[in-house]
Amino acid sequence: MSNEYLEAIESELQEITRARNPHYGDFFNMFYYHLGWTDARGNRIQADTGKRIRPLLALWACEAVQGTWRDALPAAAAIELIHNFSLIHDDVQDNSDARRGRPTVWKNWGVPQAINAGDAMFVLAEQALDELPMHMSMERYVGVHRVFHSAIFKLTQGQYLDLMFERADRVTLEQYFEMVRGKTAALVSAACEIGARIGTNEPLLYRTLANYGEHLGIAFQIADDVLGIWGDPNVTGKSAHSDLLARKKSFPVLYAIQTATGNELAALYAKKDWNRSELKRVQDLLSASGAREYAMKQAEHHAREAALALQATKLHNSALRQMHNLIHQMVYREK
Repeated sequence: MSNEYLEAIESELQEITRARNPHYGDFFNMFYYHLGWTDARGNRIQADTGKRIRPLLALWACEAVQGTWRDALPAAAAIELIHNFSLIHDDVQDNSDARRGRPTVWKNWGVPQAINAGDAMFVLAEQALDELPMHMSMERYVGVHRVFHSAIFKLTQGQYLDLMFERADRVTLEQYFEMVRGKTAALVSAACEIGARIGTNEPLLYRTLANYGEHLGIAFQIADDVLGIWGDPNVTGKSAHSDLLARKKSFPVLYAIQTATGNELAALYAKKDWNRSELKRVQDLLSASGAREYAMKQAEHHAREAALALQATKLHNSALRQMHNLIHQMVYREK
């Protein structure tokens, strides 16, 4: 990935989140900490910032359709801030102690302050979007805003379903895909569509790139579900048991429940607490069902659909190649 793009994204994010009033230094440090720039005391460090995939996609999509990628920087930053707003709130809702190998915002500052920090990051994202180039037509400007807000609403609907699934006795794979299209794919798709809308006024192009983003987001989430169960904690930055102990209705679990061993697995998932032998039994049942292999096949299916969408644009340039290379990186990754 181009260092020039990433450096521009970091610079844009730092400018948007810069503390204008020194009396609120610790308040802003919650943003800096979560974004990977400081420790909990405000000392500058370089922690894991996340992949910055969504803002990169916005810049690449803009350039791919022959736009000027720097014009898309405010939107790219807005999308990344919305993503991180959702992560801060997700950590509270999921009672997650760790994110990217460090204590979460709520773990350091408490739940009320974490909710407030997430709300503030949401507002900063809205303000970032208002910095789009003045030479854009009002029609295109409004179009970008509509896609942005539609994606946020879909994201919250997806989170609603994800939380609801934790209490549901049975969840189908069809319901899972509905959840993922909102919680994960909506913002990835919006990043591609918004970047393309800034670069071109051709509906076929930005809709095709939005389709690429949706399939990429689904492939990403299924691969993430696999890592949540079988990933290396030293690489992923979280326990390999956390998704199971939280009774996450991830893709491998939902598939396994539909197989021959599904009744036993469903019964174990219905129990409030597991002892060590029961956790081991859940892991064994998942492995025996072939859930890992089936999940990866589904991720690869959506990866192929994403590649076909890029092919359908009939564009050939370095930005589109970056988007194509990203497909493989998102499916076959270790974190």
